[in-house]
Amino acid sequence: MSIAIYTLTSALHDEEAVSKSTHEFRDSLHLDFEWKGADFIDYGKSPLNIIYVRTGGTEGLFLQLFDELRQRSHHPFYFLTSGKSNSLAASMEILSFLRQKGCEGEIIHGTSQYITHRIQLLERVEKAYHSLSGCRLGIIGQPSDWLIASHADKQKVFEQLNIELVDVPMEELLTAIDRAPETLPINLKPQISHYKSQASNLKGAAQIYHALKTIVEKYHLAGLTLRCFDLLTSVHNTGCLALAMLNAEGIVAGCEGDVPAMLSMKVAQVITGTMGFQANPANINTVSGHIIFAHCTIPLNMVERFELDTHFESGIGVGIRGYVPPGPVTIFKLSGDLSRSFIAEGSLIECQDKPDLCRTQLLVQLADHSQTSYFFSHPIGNHHIILPGHHKDVLEQLCTKYIQ
Repeated sequence: MSIAIYTLTSALHDEEAVSKSTHEFRDSLHLDFEWKGADFIDYGKSPLNIIYVRTGGTEGLFLQLFDELRQRSHHPFYFLTSGKSNSLAASMEILSFLRQKGCEGEIIHGTSQYITHRIQLLERVEKAYHSLSGCRLGIIGQPSDWLIASHADKQKVFEQLNIELVDVPMEELLTAIDRAPETLPINLKPQISHYKSQASNLKGAAQIYHALKTIVEKYHLAGLTLRCFDLLTSVHNTGCLALAMLNAEGIVAGCEGDVPAMLSMKVAQVITGTMGFQANPANINTVSGHIIFAHCTIPLNMVERFELDTHFESGIGVGIRGYVPPGPVTIFKLSGDLSRSFIAEGSLIECQDKPDLCRTQLLVQLADHSQTSYFFSHPIGNHHIILPGHHKDVLEQLCTKYIQ
């Protein structure tokens, strides 16, 4: 059970009356939770721990528990109150005390619909944070030389998210490529279209895919980012197809050694259950809010169809031209020191096929046109993550609580 509810009740109040109102309040919430009552012995073990303040006069009870509860959990304190029996007033006094102690907390109060929605949102955030804890993400070959703003503070990432960033030498990947099989687990020949190179390049792409899988298994990685342009000269191929396949398998796989982009993809995957597309803006219309995002790879499970072409800049290897169904999208990016984030919702209008851009091209219109100014005044690097669906609320909640 991911939600645990504990109670604070003053002995001065009539228990029969309090129990009656408690049952009515509980029944009004459409939630699946474990009722712990007044026994706080396992507080902090569930992803989301909530203290239901049933009555007023409970401030002293909380004070007696405070030191022990703070040691058991580093998460914010959440106080649920119906407002009856002076419970809201007590919750406000407790939260004021916590603020004085430098602790984070929130009072959950309002209509049953609001409370249910709020707790469900917090549950998603806390479960996501719990899932991120202990993740290992690989940096294969270091960030590309041109990504001068796209490094990460490993210590902060570990302290705030308990994610370990692991350096993997490019030489290790190249050795694994030499030993890897030349066959893919899926048949991609029907997707070859406008292909300017030979289909034999699929053999090299297959080797890169299997080599990356070997690295993932060896280092127990939940994701990676690859200094992919080095492969153009070393093996005369690209990592685009391998990364697209890994993402479709649930293994976060980013391009160009961009560590903040990889972190953004992983956080987004855990909180939304959706894999994102790492791409950079190619053209922005500040009046209409239209932005073209492009890159030569995209998760294969994000598209309705795709074609194989060459990598755009080099004209060699295997690149992917993916076609994503129109619909709602979210644009997301974290900074490498976890001090900032960018979140914007919009709509995917269409996928384009311009010859002078990376192969997969998404035309997105922002819901708030004014957010285009971010890209010109204080962008977080050039790569951003495009996610199917609208996820602003839950991403903002996670960033507010645990990242910024």
